[in-house]
Amino acid sequence: MRLDKKISSLDTLIYKNYRIAHGLRIALAFILTFLIVHWIHLPEATWPLITLVVVMGPISFWGNVVERVMERILGTIGGSISGLIALWIEIYSVPLMLAWCGVVVFASGYLTLGKRPYAALLLGVTLAVVLGAGAGHFDVAMWRTADVIIGSLLSLLFASIYPQRAYIHWRMQMAAYLKSLNKLYSAWLSPNMIERPRLHLKLKQAMSQMIKMRALHAAASKESHVSREVFDAIQTLSRNLICTLELLADAYWSSRESHFIMLNAPALRHTQLLILNAMEELSEVLLNGSQGNEMRISEQLNELALELKALMTTMQQESQNLEAPIYGYVWLSMQVADQLKSIGDLIKATLHK
Repeated sequence: MRLDKKISSLDTLIYKNYRIAHGLRIALAFILTFLIVHWIHLPEATWPLITLVVVMGPISFWGNVVERVMERILGTIGGSISGLIALWIEIYSVPLMLAWCGVVVFASGYLTLGKRPYAALLLGVTLAVVLGAGAGHFDVAMWRTADVIIGSLLSLLFASIYPQRAYIHWRMQMAAYLKSLNKLYSAWLSPNMIERPRLHLKLKQAMSQMIKMRALHAAASKESHVSREVFDAIQTLSRNLICTLELLADAYWSSRESHFIMLNAPALRHTQLLILNAMEELSEVLLNGSQGNEMRISEQLNELALELKALMTTMQQESQNLEAPIYGYVWLSMQVADQLKSIGDLIKATLHK
């Protein structure tokens, strides 16, 4: 998978309606699997269908489906071996068979709270499935085991056809989040506003967007082979950025006198436009892939940070009477520039593994 590939219009349509696409994928996979198992007259044909729904149903992202299939096969093999042993023991002693099953189910419950909970869960489930064949019916037990593995492999096959990738979802959601911040920042600092706009609902929606992205990190990391820490670092910076922007708006609207000074300062207006442009361009980079814009954005933000530091030094030297909100506004603008630069560098890392 090319990490910096442009997200096409078809991708955008499908990923924005991923729940519908996921439901259609499972429905078609179920119908095709039903036709296949009945066409070849597969014994115990119910189990591939059950396995298909269990594996594909809860998680649609490619990065999670592969792991889920591998864990299901691992749990199935372990459970089927345990079940065959139980069927063999049952021929000689039912109490001994129950004792053996108790040990296996205890191990299943214990390991469910470990690193591979799904495989551990399937250990117990497959044991129950195999036991249902009855004492001495090893052929039925073996067919049930084979059917579960066949169902898992079919799940992997159908999931691999135009797969839903968490990495693409993350890129789209991160781009939408930056556009939301762009609109918030633009509205908060608009020169056309005579009082601070009430944007609590928009702010809450942006924060909700940011929180939802965390659920994609694990699968996106597996798909892209980019370290999970990179996605977590972007998440942390994104949270800090929205908080800093809110503080920036507080400083901008703190008093009428300081507000008019900042409103009529060309350097600060230039700063606002550069920050808005950086958010917009980072959003475009996420959607359209790398076009060499990251370095230009980084250079602009570096220059902006230097300009703001120089401006703060000049303000301190020339006047001791400026209000604290003005210093606070300039300092917070420096923080926003630094945070956007860091986010841009990390986004570049995700696009150029």
